[in-house]
Amino acid sequence: MAESFLSQFEIRRDQQRPIAILTVLVLLLIAVYWNTLRTISTVWNTPAYSHGWLVPVFALVLLWMRREPIQEPTPQARWTGVGLLALGLTLRMVGGYFAYPYVEMVSLLPCLFAIFLLVGGWQLLRWSGPALAFLVFMYPLPGIVERGMLDPLQRVATICSTYALQTLGVAAHRSGNHIILGELRLGVVDACSGLRMSTIFLALAVAITLVTERPWWERITIILSAVPIALIVNVIRITVTGILHRTVGTQIADAVFHDLAGWVMMPMAMGFLFVELQLLQNLFIEEEDRGPVMVGQVGMPRSTSASR
Repeated sequence: MAESFLSQFEIRRDQQRPIAILTVLVLLLIAVYWNTLRTISTVWNTPAYSHGWLVPVFALVLLWMRREPIQEPTPQARWTGVGLLALGLTLRMVGGYFAYPYVEMVSLLPCLFAIFLLVGGWQLLRWSGPALAFLVFMYPLPGIVERGMLDPLQRVATICSTYALQTLGVAAHRSGNHIILGELRLGVVDACSGLRMSTIFLALAVAITLVTERPWWERITIILSAVPIALIVNVIRITVTGILHRTVGTQIADAVFHDLAGWVMMPMAMGFLFVELQLLQNLFIEEEDRGPVMVGQVGMPRSTSASR
């Protein structure tokens, strides 16, 4: 059993050279982008992008799961890789010269695609592309996008949570991004907008679609539902906090909101996603192909003897 497990890690002789070239080129690229990668890693220390540490690890695992033999690239693929590499390095220089750190960070992706294209052509890029594209989740959102999303997410969370509290019989009304509960003003601040949960859960939903065998429309549905599920979980968190403020007091409510809720939100979101996966799996049931039906013989008994 141990031998069969270790055999999975054996590299065929004809694959040793392209894998070695690919590894060396990737390591050289990491060395060139080392300062940029250190800058990105500082963002991973914030709660909103703490999942960034796991993104490269998952990309490596996905590469291993989807691996296929590397073939010799065509001259057209190699020239395309050279052009893509030149584009990525140009973006890096432009971003560094004009102090656009986000452009400099993102330029790593086309360089990675170029290296894989140079070593194995389009065939290598076909099975490695999803893993390389998943690396986009290790980047923080651009500042203009993050600022543009915060206010709408806060407003939606405030409106939905106020409505949920009113539906449950709690006297509440909204004032801007605050929920008024008698003398208490429950503020839905930036940390309560659901942006952190949305970014993490979106990356998780994409990861699930990459490692499961499902029809394309189910994968798109799962990805599109990631942000709504994250918002629903965030609304539940705010609603429960409002109820606790009115029933057991501010001290316990704050403890639940800041400590316990952080551990509960992700399992709750995963539970919603599991229910969605089960619904999608049983929504359409494919019938087995039983072959062509002979219309003229439907319901006709087969003759067992020759007619006389």
